[in-house]
Amino acid sequence: MLARCPLPWHRKLGFPTGILEIDYLMDVFSFMLRRCAALLLFLTACVALRGQTCLTAGDMDEPTKTALINTAQNYFQMVAGGDAASLRQNAIPSLAGDFSNVETAIKDNQSSFSGMKGIPRSPFLLQADWPSGQDHSGEFLCGVFGPNGQTAESAVFQIPNLPAGSYGIVTMDVGTGKGPFAVTFVLEKQAGGWKLGGLYIKQLQAAGHDGNWFAQRARDFKAKGKNQSAWLYYQQARELLVPVPFMSTQATDKLYDEAQTVKPADVPPSTLVANGKTFNLTALFPLPVGNDMDLVVKYQSPSVANTAQTFQDNMAVMKALLAKYPELRDAFDGIVARAVEPSGRDYGSMQAMKAVQ
Repeated sequence: MLARCPLPWHRKLGFPTGILEIDYLMDVFSFMLRRCAALLLFLTACVALRGQTCLTAGDMDEPTKTALINTAQNYFQMVAGGDAASLRQNAIPSLAGDFSNVETAIKDNQSSFSGMKGIPRSPFLLQADWPSGQDHSGEFLCGVFGPNGQTAESAVFQIPNLPAGSYGIVTMDVGTGKGPFAVTFVLEKQAGGWKLGGLYIKQLQAAGHDGNWFAQRARDFKAKGKNQSAWLYYQQARELLVPVPFMSTQATDKLYDEAQTVKPADVPPSTLVANGKTFNLTALFPLPVGNDMDLVVKYQSPSVANTAQTFQDNMAVMKALLAKYPELRDAFDGIVARAVEPSGRDYGSMQAMKAVQ
Protein backbone atom coordinates (compact mmCIF):
# COMPACT_ATOMS: atom_id res chain seq x y z
CA MET A 1 0.00 0.00 0.00
CA LEU A 2 0.99 3.57 -0.49
CA ALA A 3 1.58 6.14 2.20
CA ARG A 4 2.15 4.24 5.36
CA CYS A 5 2.62 7.28 7.63
CA PRO A 6 3.56 6.14 11.16
CA LEU A 7 3.52 8.66 13.96
CA PRO A 8 7.07 9.82 14.77
CA TRP A 9 8.74 8.46 17.86
CA HIS A 10 8.83 11.00 20.70
CA ARG A 11 12.18 11.72 22.27
CA LYS A 12 12.65 13.00 25.81
CA LEU A 13 14.68 16.14 26.20
CA GLY A 14 17.35 15.68 28.88
CA PHE A 15 17.95 18.82 30.97
CA PRO A 16 21.28 19.29 32.81
CA THR A 17 21.32 19.65 36.54
CA GLY A 18 22.07 23.04 38.03
CA ILE A 19 21.22 26.43 36.63
CA LEU A 20 19.86 26.61 33.06
CA GLU A 21 21.70 29.33 31.23
CA ILE A 22 20.05 31.53 28.62
CA ASP A 23 22.16 30.10 25.80
CA TYR A 24 21.03 26.60 26.64
CA LEU A 25 17.38 27.67 26.79
CA MET A 26 17.74 29.28 23.38
CA ASP A 27 19.29 26.08 22.02
CA VAL A 28 16.38 24.06 23.43
CA PHE A 29 13.85 26.50 22.00
CA SER A 30 15.54 26.41 18.58
CA PHE A 31 15.64 22.61 18.71
CA MET A 32 11.94 22.41 19.47
CA LEU A 33 11.10 24.81 16.65
CA ARG A 34 13.07 22.69 14.20
CA ARG A 35 11.31 19.54 15.37
CA CYS A 36 7.89 21.20 15.08
CA ALA A 37 8.73 22.38 11.58
CA ALA A 38 9.91 18.90 10.61
CA LEU A 39 6.76 17.37 12.09
CA LEU A 40 4.62 19.85 10.16
CA LEU A 41 6.36 18.93 6.90
CA PHE A 42 5.96 15.23 7.73
CA LEU A 43 2.25 15.59 8.38
CA THR A 44 1.80 17.70 5.25
CA ALA A 45 3.44 14.95 3.20
CA CYS A 46 1.17 12.35 4.75
CA VAL A 47 -1.90 14.42 3.94
CA ALA A 48 -0.72 14.83 0.35
CA LEU A 49 -0.13 11.10 0.01
CA ARG A 50 -3.64 10.41 1.23
CA GLY A 51 -4.90 12.01 -2.01
CA GLN A 52 -3.80 9.04 -4.07
CA THR A 53 -3.47 5.45 -2.90
CA CYS A 54 -3.04 2.11 -4.60
CA LEU A 55 -3.94 -1.32 -3.27
CA THR A 56 -2.48 -4.55 -4.59
CA ALA A 57 -4.46 -7.78 -4.59
CA GLY A 58 -3.07 -8.65 -1.17
CA ASP A 59 -4.16 -5.31 0.28
CA MET A 60 -7.75 -5.09 -0.99
CA ASP A 61 -10.75 -6.90 0.42
CA GLU A 62 -11.83 -10.15 -1.22
CA PRO A 63 -15.18 -8.88 -2.64
CA THR A 64 -13.44 -6.00 -4.42
CA LYS A 65 -10.71 -8.21 -5.85
CA THR A 66 -13.26 -10.74 -7.05
CA ALA A 67 -15.42 -8.05 -8.62
CA LEU A 68 -12.47 -6.59 -10.53
CA ILE A 69 -11.34 -9.95 -11.87
CA ASN A 70 -14.86 -11.08 -12.79
CA THR A 71 -15.56 -7.80 -14.58
CA ALA A 72 -12.35 -8.01 -16.58
CA GLN A 73 -13.08 -11.62 -17.56
CA ASN A 74 -16.58 -10.64 -18.65
CA TYR A 75 -15.30 -7.74 -20.73
CA PHE A 76 -12.60 -9.90 -22.27
CA GLN A 77 -15.23 -12.31 -23.54
CA MET A 78 -16.90 -9.35 -25.25
CA VAL A 79 -13.58 -8.43 -26.84
CA ALA A 80 -12.87 -12.01 -27.92
CA GLY A 81 -16.37 -12.33 -29.34
CA GLY A 82 -16.15 -9.06 -31.23
CA ASP A 83 -19.07 -7.66 -29.23
CA ALA A 84 -18.12 -4.00 -29.29
CA ALA A 85 -21.74 -2.92 -28.80
CA SER A 86 -22.06 -4.62 -25.40
CA LEU A 87 -18.68 -3.32 -24.31
CA ARG A 88 -19.73 0.18 -25.25
CA GLN A 89 -22.88 -0.15 -23.15
CA ASN A 90 -20.64 -0.92 -20.17
CA ALA A 91 -18.25 2.00 -20.76
CA ILE A 92 -18.12 5.28 -18.88
CA PRO A 93 -19.92 8.10 -20.75
CA SER A 94 -16.76 9.88 -21.95
CA LEU A 95 -15.42 6.67 -23.52
CA ALA A 96 -18.78 5.54 -24.91
CA GLY A 97 -19.09 8.89 -26.68
CA ASP A 98 -15.84 8.33 -28.57
CA PHE A 99 -15.54 4.57 -28.93
CA SER A 100 -13.98 4.30 -32.39
CA ASN A 101 -10.47 3.43 -31.19
CA VAL A 102 -11.81 0.64 -28.99
CA GLU A 103 -13.94 -0.71 -31.84
CA THR A 104 -10.91 -0.72 -34.13
CA ALA A 105 -8.78 -2.54 -31.57
CA ILE A 106 -11.48 -5.19 -31.10
CA LYS A 107 -11.88 -5.68 -34.84
CA ASP A 108 -8.13 -5.89 -35.47
CA ASN A 109 -7.64 -8.61 -32.84
CA GLN A 110 -10.88 -10.58 -33.07
CA SER A 111 -9.39 -13.35 -35.21
CA SER A 112 -6.53 -13.81 -32.74
CA PHE A 113 -8.74 -13.81 -29.63
CA SER A 114 -11.68 -15.81 -30.92
CA GLY A 115 -12.31 -18.77 -28.62
CA MET A 116 -9.51 -17.75 -26.26
CA LYS A 117 -9.69 -17.28 -22.50
CA GLY A 118 -7.62 -14.72 -20.69
CA ILE A 119 -5.69 -15.47 -17.52
CA PRO A 120 -5.98 -12.51 -15.10
CA ARG A 121 -2.96 -11.06 -13.38
CA SER A 122 -3.28 -9.68 -9.85
CA PRO A 123 -5.43 -6.53 -10.01
CA PHE A 124 -4.65 -3.05 -8.72
CA LEU A 125 -7.08 -0.63 -7.08
CA LEU A 126 -6.27 3.06 -7.52
CA GLN A 127 -8.08 5.55 -5.32
CA ALA A 128 -7.97 9.23 -6.21
CA ASP A 129 -9.31 11.13 -3.21
CA TRP A 130 -8.85 14.73 -4.30
CA PRO A 131 -11.88 17.06 -4.36
CA SER A 132 -14.54 16.24 -6.94
CA GLY A 133 -14.19 18.25 -10.12
CA GLN A 134 -10.41 18.57 -9.80
CA ASP A 135 -8.13 16.53 -12.05
CA HIS A 136 -4.62 15.62 -10.95
CA SER A 137 -1.65 14.02 -12.66
CA GLY A 138 -1.58 11.15 -10.21
CA GLU A 139 1.41 8.96 -9.43
CA PHE A 140 0.19 5.82 -7.70
CA LEU A 141 2.71 3.72 -5.78
CA CYS A 142 1.47 0.15 -5.42
CA GLY A 143 2.87 -2.45 -3.05
CA VAL A 144 5.88 -2.36 -0.74
CA PHE A 145 8.94 -0.33 -1.69
CA GLY A 146 12.45 -0.95 -0.40
CA PRO A 147 15.41 1.37 0.26
CA ASN A 148 16.39 1.12 -3.42
CA GLY A 149 12.92 1.78 -4.78
CA GLN A 150 10.58 -0.79 -6.28
CA THR A 151 10.46 -4.44 -5.27
CA ALA A 152 9.48 -7.53 -7.24
CA GLU A 153 5.79 -7.14 -6.33
CA SER A 154 5.42 -3.37 -6.62
CA ALA A 155 4.30 -1.14 -9.49
CA VAL A 156 3.93 2.56 -10.25
CA PHE A 157 1.15 4.06 -12.38
CA GLN A 158 1.37 7.61 -13.72
CA ILE A 159 -1.98 8.78 -15.09
CA PRO A 160 -2.40 12.46 -16.07
CA ASN A 161 -5.65 14.40 -15.70
CA LEU A 162 -7.33 11.73 -13.61
CA PRO A 163 -10.67 12.73 -12.05
CA ALA A 164 -11.40 11.79 -8.46
CA GLY A 165 -12.71 8.27 -8.04
CA SER A 166 -11.83 4.60 -7.67
CA TYR A 167 -10.16 2.75 -10.53
CA GLY A 168 -9.24 -0.86 -11.14
CA ILE A 169 -6.52 -2.09 -13.47
CA VAL A 170 -6.69 -5.71 -14.55
CA THR A 171 -4.45 -7.32 -17.18
CA MET A 172 -5.41 -10.56 -18.92
CA ASP A 173 -2.66 -12.72 -20.44
CA VAL A 174 -3.77 -14.34 -23.68
CA GLY A 175 -1.89 -16.96 -25.66
CA THR A 176 -2.57 -16.78 -29.40
CA GLY A 177 -1.20 -18.14 -32.63
CA LYS A 178 0.57 -14.82 -33.05
CA GLY A 179 2.26 -15.09 -29.66
CA PRO A 180 1.35 -13.81 -26.18
CA PHE A 181 -0.83 -10.74 -25.73
CA ALA A 182 -1.72 -8.58 -22.74
CA VAL A 183 -5.24 -7.16 -22.68
CA THR A 184 -5.61 -4.53 -19.96
CA PHE A 185 -8.86 -3.05 -18.73
CA VAL A 186 -8.97 0.24 -16.85
CA LEU A 187 -12.17 0.16 -14.81
CA GLU A 188 -13.94 2.98 -13.03
CA LYS A 189 -16.30 2.38 -10.12
CA GLN A 190 -19.70 3.90 -10.79
CA ALA A 191 -23.23 3.21 -9.66
CA GLY A 192 -24.05 -0.28 -10.75
CA GLY A 193 -20.52 -1.64 -10.73
CA TRP A 194 -17.22 -1.34 -12.56
CA LYS A 195 -17.43 0.42 -15.93
CA LEU A 196 -14.89 0.31 -18.75
CA GLY A 197 -12.67 3.39 -18.74
CA GLY A 198 -9.93 2.21 -21.09
CA LEU A 199 -8.78 -0.78 -23.14
CA TYR A 200 -5.15 -1.56 -24.02
CA ILE A 201 -4.17 -4.49 -26.23
CA LYS A 202 -0.46 -5.22 -26.62
CA GLN A 203 1.63 -7.98 -28.13
CA LEU A 204 4.30 -9.04 -25.66
CA GLN A 205 6.77 -10.01 -28.38
CA ALA A 206 8.37 -8.03 -31.18
CA ALA A 207 9.97 -9.73 -34.18
CA GLY A 208 9.45 -13.03 -32.33
CA HIS A 209 11.25 -12.00 -29.13
CA ASP A 210 10.17 -10.84 -25.67
CA GLY A 211 11.39 -7.95 -23.56
CA ASN A 212 14.04 -9.99 -21.75
CA TRP A 213 15.62 -10.94 -25.09
CA PHE A 214 15.84 -7.30 -26.13
CA ALA A 215 17.31 -6.39 -22.73
CA GLN A 216 20.06 -8.97 -23.17
CA ARG A 217 20.75 -7.77 -26.71
CA ALA A 218 21.02 -4.23 -25.37
CA ARG A 219 23.62 -5.39 -22.84
CA ASP A 220 25.51 -7.21 -25.60
CA PHE A 221 25.60 -4.02 -27.69
CA LYS A 222 26.74 -2.05 -24.65
CA ALA A 223 29.58 -4.51 -24.00
CA LYS A 224 30.76 -3.93 -27.59
CA GLY A 225 30.60 -0.15 -27.23
CA LYS A 226 27.64 0.13 -29.60
CA ASN A 227 25.77 2.57 -27.41
CA GLN A 228 23.34 3.88 -30.03
CA SER A 229 22.05 0.36 -30.72
CA ALA A 230 22.03 -0.47 -27.01
CA TRP A 231 19.93 2.62 -26.22
CA LEU A 232 17.30 1.71 -28.82
CA TYR A 233 17.11 -1.92 -27.70
CA TYR A 234 16.69 -0.85 -24.08
CA GLN A 235 13.68 1.22 -25.15
CA GLN A 236 12.14 -1.77 -26.91
CA ALA A 237 12.77 -4.01 -23.91
CA ARG A 238 11.05 -1.63 -21.50
CA GLU A 239 8.10 -1.20 -23.84
CA LEU A 240 7.50 -4.97 -23.98
CA LEU A 241 7.81 -5.62 -20.24
CA VAL A 242 4.75 -3.66 -19.14
CA PRO A 243 1.17 -4.09 -20.41
CA VAL A 244 0.35 -0.35 -20.46
CA PRO A 245 2.58 2.67 -21.21
CA PHE A 246 1.79 4.42 -17.91
CA MET A 247 3.12 1.58 -15.73
CA SER A 248 6.62 0.90 -14.43
CA THR A 249 8.03 -1.99 -12.40
CA GLN A 250 11.27 -2.97 -10.73
CA ALA A 251 12.40 -4.56 -14.01
CA THR A 252 11.67 -1.50 -16.15
CA ASP A 253 13.22 0.85 -13.58
CA LYS A 254 16.39 -1.25 -13.71
CA LEU A 255 16.43 -1.09 -17.51
CA TYR A 256 15.91 2.68 -17.37
CA ASP A 257 18.96 3.04 -15.13
CA GLU A 258 21.01 0.80 -17.44
CA ALA A 259 19.89 2.77 -20.49
CA GLN A 260 21.06 6.06 -18.99
CA THR A 261 24.65 4.76 -19.04
CA VAL A 262 24.56 4.51 -22.85
CA LYS A 263 22.20 7.36 -23.71
CA PRO A 264 23.59 9.21 -26.75
CA ALA A 265 24.15 12.94 -26.45
CA ASP A 266 22.08 13.64 -29.57
CA VAL A 267 18.86 11.78 -28.85
CA PRO A 268 16.08 13.54 -30.82
CA PRO A 269 15.13 16.32 -30.88
CA SER A 270 18.45 16.89 -32.61
CA THR A 271 19.86 17.93 -35.96
CA LEU A 272 21.40 15.95 -38.80
CA VAL A 273 23.26 17.38 -41.78
CA ALA A 274 22.67 15.63 -45.11
CA ASN A 275 23.40 16.83 -48.66
CA GLY A 276 24.19 20.28 -47.34
CA LYS A 277 20.83 20.61 -45.60
CA THR A 278 20.12 20.55 -41.86
CA PHE A 279 17.25 18.31 -40.81
CA ASN A 280 15.55 18.58 -37.43
CA LEU A 281 15.04 15.05 -36.17
CA THR A 282 12.04 14.59 -33.88
CA ALA A 283 12.05 10.84 -33.17
CA LEU A 284 14.18 7.72 -33.52
CA PHE A 285 12.74 4.38 -32.43
CA PRO A 286 12.57 0.64 -33.23
CA LEU A 287 9.56 -0.73 -35.13
CA PRO A 288 8.84 -4.47 -35.32
CA VAL A 289 7.45 -5.55 -38.70
CA GLY A 290 6.67 -9.25 -38.80
CA ASN A 291 9.91 -11.01 -37.92
CA ASP A 292 12.02 -7.97 -38.78
CA MET A 293 13.12 -5.10 -36.59
CA ASP A 294 13.18 -1.80 -38.45
CA LEU A 295 14.41 1.62 -37.39
CA VAL A 296 12.19 4.68 -37.81
CA VAL A 297 13.53 8.23 -38.00
CA LYS A 298 11.17 11.20 -38.16
CA TYR A 299 12.08 14.74 -39.07
CA GLN A 300 10.41 18.11 -39.65
CA SER A 301 9.54 19.21 -43.17
CA PRO A 302 7.93 22.48 -44.29
CA SER A 303 5.81 20.50 -46.77
CA VAL A 304 5.53 16.97 -48.15
CA ALA A 305 3.45 18.00 -51.16
CA ASN A 306 6.39 17.49 -53.52
CA THR A 307 6.74 13.76 -53.00
CA ALA A 308 9.69 13.42 -55.39
CA GLN A 309 11.72 15.96 -53.41
CA THR A 310 10.56 14.50 -50.09
CA PHE A 311 11.68 11.05 -51.22
CA GLN A 312 15.13 12.45 -51.96
CA ASP A 313 15.22 14.07 -48.51
CA ASN A 314 14.17 10.78 -46.91
CA MET A 315 16.99 8.92 -48.65
CA ALA A 316 19.47 11.62 -47.66
CA VAL A 317 18.43 11.37 -44.00
CA MET A 318 18.76 7.57 -44.06
CA LYS A 319 22.26 7.71 -45.56
CA ALA A 320 23.46 10.43 -43.21
CA LEU A 321 22.12 8.64 -40.14
CA LEU A 322 23.80 5.35 -41.08
CA ALA A 323 27.01 7.15 -41.97
CA LYS A 324 27.00 8.70 -38.51
CA TYR A 325 26.07 5.44 -36.76
CA PRO A 326 27.21 2.52 -38.95
CA GLU A 327 26.56 0.15 -36.04
CA LEU A 328 22.81 0.46 -36.71
CA ARG A 329 23.20 -1.63 -39.86
CA ASP A 330 23.83 -4.73 -37.74
CA ALA A 331 21.08 -3.96 -35.22
CA PHE A 332 18.17 -3.47 -37.64
CA ASP A 333 16.82 -5.07 -40.79
CA GLY A 334 15.46 -1.95 -42.44
CA ILE A 335 15.11 1.80 -42.02
CA VAL A 336 12.13 4.11 -42.46
CA ALA A 337 12.43 7.89 -42.83
CA ARG A 338 9.29 9.95 -42.38
CA ALA A 339 9.04 13.64 -43.21
CA VAL A 340 6.36 15.35 -41.11
CA GLU A 341 4.94 18.75 -42.02
CA PRO A 342 3.39 21.17 -39.46
CA SER A 343 -0.14 19.96 -40.30
CA GLY A 344 0.83 16.47 -39.15
CA ARG A 345 0.70 15.00 -42.65
CA ASP A 346 3.75 12.89 -43.38
CA TYR A 347 5.48 11.02 -46.17
CA GLY A 348 7.62 7.98 -45.52
CA SER A 349 10.12 5.86 -47.39
CA MET A 350 11.42 2.43 -46.43
CA GLN A 351 14.60 0.65 -47.42
CA ALA A 352 16.34 -2.55 -46.41
CA MET A 353 19.59 -1.81 -44.61
CA LYS A 354 21.69 -3.38 -47.35
CA ALA A 355 19.96 -1.19 -49.96
CA VAL A 356 21.09 2.08 -48.32
CA GLN A 357 24.51 2.88 -49.70
